[in-house]
Amino acid sequence: MSESAAQPSNKSAGHLIVDTLVAHGVQRIYSVPGESYLDVLDGLHDSPIENVICRHEGGAAYMAEADGKMNSVPGVAMVTRGPGAANAHVGLHTAWQDSTPMVLFVGLIPFEHRDREAFQEFDPHAWFGTGAKRVMVLDHPERASEIVAEAMFAANSGRPGPVVVGLPEDVIKVEVENQLHPQIPIAGGGMTVTDWKALHDALRNAEKPLFITGGNDWTRDGAESLTAWLEDHHIAAAAEWRTEGTVPFHSPSYVGPIGYGRPKPTYDLLEETDLIVFVGTVPGDVITDGFNIRQNWEKKNFIVTIDPSLRGRSGPVSFQIVAKPDVFVRDLVLMDLEVKDSWKTWTAKMRAQQEEFAALPAAEPLEGPATMDMMMAHLVPSLPEDSMVTFGAGEHTNWAHRYFPTESYASMISARNGSMGYSIPSAVAASLNYPGRRVVTIAGDGEFLMNGQELATATQYGATPLVIVMDNQEYGTIRTHQERDYPNRISGTQLKNPDFAAMAEAFGGFGVKVTENSEIPGALEAALSAIDNDGRFALIHLVVEQRKKAY
Repeated sequence: MSESAAQPSNKSAGHLIVDTLVAHGVQRIYSVPGESYLDVLDGLHDSPIENVICRHEGGAAYMAEADGKMNSVPGVAMVTRGPGAANAHVGLHTAWQDSTPMVLFVGLIPFEHRDREAFQEFDPHAWFGTGAKRVMVLDHPERASEIVAEAMFAANSGRPGPVVVGLPEDVIKVEVENQLHPQIPIAGGGMTVTDWKALHDALRNAEKPLFITGGNDWTRDGAESLTAWLEDHHIAAAAEWRTEGTVPFHSPSYVGPIGYGRPKPTYDLLEETDLIVFVGTVPGDVITDGFNIRQNWEKKNFIVTIDPSLRGRSGPVSFQIVAKPDVFVRDLVLMDLEVKDSWKTWTAKMRAQQEEFAALPAAEPLEGPATMDMMMAHLVPSLPEDSMVTFGAGEHTNWAHRYFPTESYASMISARNGSMGYSIPSAVAASLNYPGRRVVTIAGDGEFLMNGQELATATQYGATPLVIVMDNQEYGTIRTHQERDYPNRISGTQLKNPDFAAMAEAFGGFGVKVTENSEIPGALEAALSAIDNDGRFALIHLVVEQRKKAY
């Protein structure tokens, strides 16, 4: 068969979109179908891309966002116009604040119906213009492949983030020349001679240097190279809130997370250290406790980020190195410094405090109502070294930050914008990306019900996360703030919950309800057996002791 016979000279724009995604290395997309982009769905029919059909656009967008955190290729979601696009907006906000590469394709009304208040019409530029890096609409079918290439480039270049591509229903059906736009290379920046000398001199003169890692723009090789260099030089490293695992949990250089719920010694070290090197992140409001810590302009802060605008940072900037983390680390490891005794003392002190903070609670005696402490005491020793944890937002996440052994990049997938409903979609995406790894998600009772229906997606596609639902019958974080600001006036935070274990069984998984600490070992053993032997997800409904209600 000749080449011309094997490859048709023309294809619909919708099919060409799919071919371009394949050429960019996309292996999986997350979608809720709609009549507005049927031609793209048809193109996916014979494509090597796996189309994960989700139950809600918010879940699909969260899965794509989590996918972008785990891979060098942007996560991809596809939804329909109007209500579908509105539902997906939550994932875009997460990708924007978390600097995650993601492309959201949105089916639109036909071009000829535009500006006539057609069914489900909306203006994608107006809706998404302030929450995406770029918003593009395919008005010219011959540019279909080019628009996709531009979107993938924009999502990954500079500070990563979300891109929205609108697909008018009639435009994507038009046949165009079957020619793919080449990938656009991503610039990684790097250290100049001046950068290298400035950092070298700053480190050499520092007595208490500290690295803070963050963001999603890493690879495992880059994280491992940085860890080895830090350990060789006895230099301390902390992790930005909800990005643990870049420097492993058990590394002698790792001194803990910096963010909400952090231990006080880690909080204090921001003021004590005489040099901070931020890599992949900036000193934003969470790291600096609402822009209050490390605001003295005499403090030395080196910031390594590919974003020249330094968006989101506060406090002094001594020097900026415009580079992606891996490229920076490539140059950093060539820097050989004489190790100071003060570095060893400083790092050892902070490491000891982190080890004390992260020491597991006692696993015995198994008495009293169920607690998350007892769950973690039994869960963590059972975890393989490459285990992953995902979670959304709420007080239930504190146990993951404190105890979960994040030993590699990426092993913690979460939403730094505090978005609820992220736990189940992110766990499904993680399990599909890494079918051989133990994926654990910790969800709150309020948070779980926002996207718990995506357990149906887990069953359909063979995702096997371990889901722990901490049920305290309230929106716990808001209750805590309420008690502080409006004591004894609890309003709008209490919940009455269903049987989450029964829900898990209804969705095709394994479910078990636990109310006493004595039930935890058996429940955990049964849940892990269901995952490993039956090939299905498992959910432990952990009913913890309720706080006294005050009205």
